[in-house]
Amino acid sequence: MVSKSQIKLITSLNQKKYRQQHGLFVVEGIKGIEEFLNSHFKLHNLFTTEGFFDGQANKELVSENELKKISFLKTPQKALAIFEIPQAIKTEKKGLQLVVDDLRDPGNLGTLIRLCDWFNIENLVCSNQTVDCYNPKVVQATMGSITRVNVVYTNLAEYLKAANLPVYGAFMNGVSVYEADLPEEAILILGNEANGISTEIADCVTHKISIPQFGTSTTESLNVAIAGAILVSEFKRN
Repeated sequence: MVSKSQIKLITSLNQKKYRQQHGLFVVEGIKGIEEFLNSHFKLHNLFTTEGFFDGQANKELVSENELKKISFLKTPQKALAIFEIPQAIKTEKKGLQLVVDDLRDPGNLGTLIRLCDWFNIENLVCSNQTVDCYNPKVVQATMGSITRVNVVYTNLAEYLKAANLPVYGAFMNGVSVYEADLPEEAILILGNEANGISTEIADCVTHKISIPQFGTSTTESLNVAIAGAILVSEFKRN
């Protein structure tokens, strides 16, 4: 049975300040939880209906109605787990580094974390204003990939100025990514969904690149996660 204090704790983890205060975050769904259990993340508590995670320590059996009380999903997925937020790992500036400047949409950040996992990009560097990677919606969107990608929050201007790598930024008026010289080791910056790369960060960019538009469509721009997939694919292909 889920106690009132447990319900209060779990529901509070929907907010960043309480995740930081308690050092905990929520993972939902059988597959997602399995990914975290098989990773370096430390389990705090696991709530599940019967028939799942037999023999797992810190497991509590709950009814489907109890699961609904603590789930952040409209349709709970048979299990919910609380994991400890690990200490941040210092990034090594090697290979392709993906940087996001004030990304606000949880789904976009989660998709970009999956993108990093797919293309073997070890580090995703985020501005301090970017949505929290332990937001339940971000965690859900990563489909477990966050267990294999080092997500770091930092002052981007300071990070970029200290980096001894060419800095590429995604702009509407940049050189076509299909014509640009794309080195194996570089930093690629993606901007905010509405405003793009901020002026301060744009000043650190050494190469402006873009994805050319084909045809006469009046679409203003691509979704940032889709744009990121195209750009990263070109970097890796070259």
